[in-house]
Amino acid sequence: MSAVAVEVVQPEIILDLSRLLSRILHPTPTGIDRVEMAYARELLRLIPDQLHFAAVQPYGAYGRLPRRNVLEFLDQTEMLWNGQTSFSKTRLRLQAAAKLFQLRPRRIPSPTPGRVRIYLQASPHHLDRPGRVRAILQREAARFVCLVHDLIPIQYPEYARPGGAERHGRRIDTLGQHADALVANSAATREALIAYLTPTGGFPDITVAHLGTHVGAHTAPTLQVASPYFICVGTIEPRKNHLLLLNLWRRMAEEKRPGEIIPKLVLIGRRGWENENVIDMLDRCPSLTDHVVEAKRVSDRDIEGLIRGAKALLLPSFAEGYGMPVAEALAMNVPVICSDIAALREVGGQAPEYLDPVDGMAWLSAIRAYATEDSRERAAQQERIASWSMPTWPDHLKAVLTICSRIATTNVAG
Repeated sequence: MSAVAVEVVQPEIILDLSRLLSRILHPTPTGIDRVEMAYARELLRLIPDQLHFAAVQPYGAYGRLPRRNVLEFLDQTEMLWNGQTSFSKTRLRLQAAAKLFQLRPRRIPSPTPGRVRIYLQASPHHLDRPGRVRAILQREAARFVCLVHDLIPIQYPEYARPGGAERHGRRIDTLGQHADALVANSAATREALIAYLTPTGGFPDITVAHLGTHVGAHTAPTLQVASPYFICVGTIEPRKNHLLLLNLWRRMAEEKRPGEIIPKLVLIGRRGWENENVIDMLDRCPSLTDHVVEAKRVSDRDIEGLIRGAKALLLPSFAEGYGMPVAEALAMNVPVICSDIAALREVGGQAPEYLDPVDGMAWLSAIRAYATEDSRERAAQQERIASWSMPTWPDHLKAVLTICSRIATTNVAG
């Protein structure tokens, strides 16, 4: 008997933008914000006719979002991130209210006969509320695919906010119960997911797809820092290990010899939680005053400019799910000195200088070596960077769409 070819109609993709809407009052994005933006932009390019938008609003209502208003919102958000627009807090709130009105939830259209719906989410937003997720999937009559960034609050509860491990556990439990497939940003995240979900019995398909790397035009930053300097990008929180860097810079300042130039340390990221020791050093340590630059709110364009001018990017983290700053620095041919942990090795390959995050003397030696103009260490790493392969957003989203198509095919076959 000959096989009968079945034409599978491409699924509708409903992209959840809840995270971006929840961050509407924030002029600087987090890594997760950037990922959700990249999903929206790349899917608009790849599958404009299959793509729809939806969100859980900051005030709780769920519904579809008009495409024209979404496009305007994405443009305005990127302009804000890039420092192209600047508002007072009052004006920002008024603008946010106007945007939320334009993006108020619309009704959910009836499913198209024979066409599968895939609900795609790139953030952990509202996953700690399984009842809400279940209701959304039922209302949309959709299958569910979600990107997982990490399981750090579960694996390392000591680095999370109080109650963070329990909340993240509810998120992953929700995915185990309701997701048809998961996208892990790294093999390290996939292994953590498998370890967590195996005892629960809820085990969706899990595919690894490295996050893309976006590098903009080479522009000079408005925040000027005299060379030499090193840069560290990320929220100031315990797992990022900023305390190591501050202690090293204090030591260099206190041991400074006549005529010696101490490189500056540029910290980009807002102050997070459980950071009393780090905050005390930043605010009250006189040895750091002339050597550490804390930049809490910096546009994406300025961050890129500052990374390009750095002697190296420093990332002494105790735990990471992926390590986007590593990829961004390497994409700009900027050396990286980072922790020797699985997720960072996965993204950096053979290029970076990997060090134990508690080996202060090794970090001090590397920083001093990379700070010099004729650094052999920097030159050697830049040779290694030449053979490093940059992960891209088109590759990531094509992998995600392959998963969605497979789910749609399975659904039709069933």
